[in-house]
Amino acid sequence: MARQLSARAMQQLERFSRQYFQLHLNLDFPDDVHLRNVEFQRSLQSRLFSEDGVKMVPPARYQRRVLKALMGRIEQSIQDWEEEEISDDLMNCLSSLFASSLPTEVVSAQQKSYVTYTLSLLPPQDQATPSITLLEARNLVAAFGNTGLRTWEAALHLGNYLCGNQDVLVRGKSILELGAGTGYVSLLCAKHLGARHVIATDGSDDIVASLSTNFYLNGLQDSTVIEGKELKWGQALVGGEYPAWNAGRTIDLVLGADLTYDGSGIPALASTFGDLFELYPTMKIIYTATIRNPTTFEKFLEACRANKYTVENILYEIEKIELQEGPFYSDQVPIQLCLITKP
Repeated sequence: MARQLSARAMQQLERFSRQYFQLHLNLDFPDDVHLRNVEFQRSLQSRLFSEDGVKMVPPARYQRRVLKALMGRIEQSIQDWEEEEISDDLMNCLSSLFASSLPTEVVSAQQKSYVTYTLSLLPPQDQATPSITLLEARNLVAAFGNTGLRTWEAALHLGNYLCGNQDVLVRGKSILELGAGTGYVSLLCAKHLGARHVIATDGSDDIVASLSTNFYLNGLQDSTVIEGKELKWGQALVGGEYPAWNAGRTIDLVLGADLTYDGSGIPALASTFGDLFELYPTMKIIYTATIRNPTTFEKFLEACRANKYTVENILYEIEKIELQEGPFYSDQVPIQLCLITKP
């Protein structure tokens, strides 16, 4: 089916598919000239809504909302009902979704969903663009404020930066991520960027426990390259069953994204920086933050200066949303990347 589509049609189909599986809210619907092509419609159904072909399906409410909007656009695109038609497969999918019993909005807000991020900055692997699939509770965050249950823009931006500098920063290196949350950055380093070893840490034992699911979804459940560990900022680093923390292994690079949204945690974070620098004097920290409150970010910079850490801004602009091929995130939010070292 897809062979009968033009290169432009395939490009729009691919972009729409990537946004759909990322549960992107502002989808770029294909042009009318493609939507009214029944072969294009069948390709949409096969890629996005096939019960047999789609493994990590988005939540039913999201599927229904997207398919309803898609069908409306297809109807509007048709110019000659005698020559053009709507795919029966898409019609049947929509009918099935409307006939099925969907969870309430309250229940849906508490459920986790599969989210797949396409890594368009990396070269294809086995003729497919690399990706990371996570189980996230995106709506639960909005309802209850648990920020570790979804992947935020700062993590996606940091990931893009690492993809563009993998040979210098990540390949063959030992990585520690602070406030890992869903584990997106850690999984990126372990699965796609060639890190020697990755520790995904978080202060919540529940979030650390949930990391194993995301490791599994990315085929790393039995890997010795990545592990999850609880690490509470401000508390002394302990070695567990080993006399030395991290079994005496070195750490080359510490990563963090959006760790300073709550200013009350900054002193503890700076203290943990200090503990890590004491163990690994030559390590580097790359931190990225969405600047929601400039005053809070300035407090973070002040804490770094007070501890005599050197902070250098990294110039790395967000690609315009219309040019993004995955992962997709807003180009309207200011995100700051910085390199932190201790002389």
